[in-house]
Amino acid sequence: MSNPDELLIGIAAMVEAEKSTQMSLTVVSGGTVITGRLAPEDVWRQRVAEVLVDSDQLGPFSGIFTGSREQGRSGDGGAPTHLHFHVARILQGSMGIPETGGMYRVAIQDVTAWTVGDFSYSDH
Repeated sequence: MSNPDELLIGIAAMVEAEKSTQMSLTVVSGGTVITGRLAPEDVWRQRVAEVLVDSDQLGPFSGIFTGSREQGRSGDGGAPTHLHFHVARILQGSMGIPETGGMYRVAIQDVTAWTVGDFSYSDH
């Protein structure tokens, strides 16, 4: 979206302000459907760092997520610029990948459609 949706920015700001990890959201970005729960950026960064630090090959990258940083906000420290998904899946056909859920960061300006709630998966 060239003009990010103010409702979506409001949701992201509320997740940050309330430090909530319970807001379920489904977005379309670049033709990809991502569904899951939003997390505050600092919680998301910490969880990504925890996964990376346990890896022999990727451990050194964990510091990027825990070190000093400018959060996903506009240059003036205002509204959020990114959505931070955890326990999220990319929808492909009737499947969600990865099965266990993943961590995704999506630029709000790249979201072309969204809905509150996430999609469940079933083998039936």
